[in-house]
Amino acid sequence: MSIALSAIRWFEDLGIGDIASVGGKNASLGEMIRQLHNQGIRVPEGFAVTAEAYRAFLDSNDLPAKIHEQMQRYEAEQATLHETGQTIRKMIQQARFPDELAQAIREAYHQLCERYGEEAPDLAVRSSATAEDLPEASFAGQQESYLNVRGETALLDACRNCFASLYTDRAISYRQQHGFGRLQVALSVGVQKMVRSDRASAGVIFTLDTETGFPDMIVIDGAWGLGESVVKGAVDPDEWRVFKPALDEPRYRPILGKRLGSKASQVVYAEDDGQPTRTVETSPQMRGQFCLEDEHVLQLARWAKVIERHYGRPMDIEWARDGLSGELFIVQARPETVESRRLAGELKSYNLKERGPVLVQGPAIGSAIASGKAFVIKHIDEAERFEQGGILITDKTDPDWVPIMKQAAGIVTDHGGRTSHAAIVSRELGVPAIVGTGDATTAIADGQLVTLSCAEGETGLVYEGQLAFEQSLLDLSQVPATRTRIVMNLASPDAGFRWWSLPAEGVGLARMEFIINNIIKIHPLALTRFDQVHDDDARKLIEQLTAGYADKREYFVDHLARGIGMIAASQYPDPVIVRLSDFKTNEYANLIGGGQFEPHEANPMLGFRGASRYYSPRYRDGFALECQALKRAREQLGLMNIIAMVPFCRTPEEADKVLAVMAEEGLRRGEHGFQVYVMAEIPSNITLASEFAQRFDGFSIGSNDLTQLALGVDRDSADLAPLFDERHPAITTLIRQLIQVAHEHGRPVGICGQAPSDHSEFARFLVEAGIDSISVNPDSVLAVRQQVARAEAGG
Repeated sequence: MSIALSAIRWFEDLGIGDIASVGGKNASLGEMIRQLHNQGIRVPEGFAVTAEAYRAFLDSNDLPAKIHEQMQRYEAEQATLHETGQTIRKMIQQARFPDELAQAIREAYHQLCERYGEEAPDLAVRSSATAEDLPEASFAGQQESYLNVRGETALLDACRNCFASLYTDRAISYRQQHGFGRLQVALSVGVQKMVRSDRASAGVIFTLDTETGFPDMIVIDGAWGLGESVVKGAVDPDEWRVFKPALDEPRYRPILGKRLGSKASQVVYAEDDGQPTRTVETSPQMRGQFCLEDEHVLQLARWAKVIERHYGRPMDIEWARDGLSGELFIVQARPETVESRRLAGELKSYNLKERGPVLVQGPAIGSAIASGKAFVIKHIDEAERFEQGGILITDKTDPDWVPIMKQAAGIVTDHGGRTSHAAIVSRELGVPAIVGTGDATTAIADGQLVTLSCAEGETGLVYEGQLAFEQSLLDLSQVPATRTRIVMNLASPDAGFRWWSLPAEGVGLARMEFIINNIIKIHPLALTRFDQVHDDDARKLIEQLTAGYADKREYFVDHLARGIGMIAASQYPDPVIVRLSDFKTNEYANLIGGGQFEPHEANPMLGFRGASRYYSPRYRDGFALECQALKRAREQLGLMNIIAMVPFCRTPEEADKVLAVMAEEGLRRGEHGFQVYVMAEIPSNITLASEFAQRFDGFSIGSNDLTQLALGVDRDSADLAPLFDERHPAITTLIRQLIQVAHEHGRPVGICGQAPSDHSEFARFLVEAGIDSISVNPDSVLAVRQQVARAEAGG
């Protein structure tokens, strides 16, 4: 067969079964054009220069034997990896295309010109290895791509350079590491019309949470300009997290997380200086705004879900937005190769036992902790001074850094996001990393002892000094089934994703206060009544935190809704009970701008807290924000598994007032399946259980407050600690009474607290009393399930 007949394959004629001929990247592009175009997914047109063409190119220049000889010399340690790669690349770059092959490429190029009606369209020319993107081996980033290629001569040069890039040092090393033979992997070249993202934005999508493997989240990163700045980790990108199950319902807009990246630079076309592209600084205005509108984010997320469903596995996708047409495009899609291979039935947990001064922070990659000597290495030619087990501190990484990354106990970069090269490789290696810190290479001294912690949520912290930490391995493979539902107490939105794989059946207590205190930080009345805030320092802080929000109230609602949504998403569709704010007045006063809005109380524990605040004119407008956030999380973000819970509700009359206020704010019990529970933490909740059961859909026992109030014991008093015991007959009698009455009214009863995990006999009592659910901290879920299973079996 003439090489011209097998040298070119148009994308629309390709499918995923053509990897051997055109490589994983090109086969996937063809698969999407053929199979997913009718579902609205746009992929730029183009063609593949096949692996057969690559082999013909080598054969016509007598290169296979020469390459084999150079590889033999390297393996015999007669030449270094660098010398070997350089020699082979030079041979390929100096070789000539056979006339028939060159003509076939030129003719395909001219057909592409005709399709687009352009004399010399700008092209993306990308390498596509024939073993690429297999689930067990990711070749991403190993070969080169060339952008803004124009004209047939430039195209042939780019194809030749792609062939040569199969023998970069990193590519040779990677193939050897994964057991591929000297000439086993061939190279195809994809030639595609450029998407003019140099005038808009581009980035990466993962169809699972990249840090935890949580499968119901889509993570999108993006920045201004061509996408290579995101892929190579050269910028700190914008990031969005989208809840996957809610995407099929058009009325939902399930963007649960948004983070504005600094996006300090962008890659654009360079028409005048002899280079196809160049990197330029972005303007302050571009840095201060997201590179995509929410509508674009949702469109990309829906496409990502379609692509994942088609391939039947988590995917790593590249997208681009054309600044001329405004259209979105998918330019690559390959299997995700790290989190999707995580071993089931096993969950590692890390706990930092002490703290120190924080040197830098940034997005956490992984959930581990590492400590050791910091090596600040700004250039790869300094790599030889890095020591095994050190902490690598650098500006950013690319595939040339992989050998040094393999030796590191932890990695910290100045630039990059969760989908940057440093992040992807760190996950693959199982090495904790913190990316996009901004100033790690200057804030951390070379040789300094540091501790890198990725075990405290989505923000990773580098502490000064070597701090003590512990690691534990939770075995999820032998988990007994129980009639009693075992659920979790959660506060941090990040924690939900960290523990999503635990055998829990929902969240029994999601504490709203954590989100307000740690993420929002501002007293709600300082937002609803900003004109009344007298403290100048507080006003400045509020202005800074709410920058970008025309209405300061929206800052509170937006952050609270997304935070609640993140927790609810981690357990969807199981129920997640969100307790309305339960700060005491002294705790509210500690929020920014809160001091002037809170009374001074002698005993805040028994004062203006819980339900009494919600209908009071003193806090009514603040509570309205809480209601709006709950409503948004359910009805806009799509987390209809959220149940609201009213704390410290002293009387049935007070319950009526709170429910009336919630209804005024659009949260009507029973409407759209909305349920409201009450905390059973005051003796009146038990003695009047029948009346409370007529007003609420369920009860959750707050054993700490119930014990304190029933026994008259201050739970914070060290002197009275021996008297504070949830197992006391006074408490167990109340619990048994509540369960009986609630069940008579068809209302479920749960309990929140550590007593069931601390005391096996208490767990047995709860099971015997007929408790419906037990909610404990995540690290106690397995132990409590074991305790409950034994109790249910009569043990």
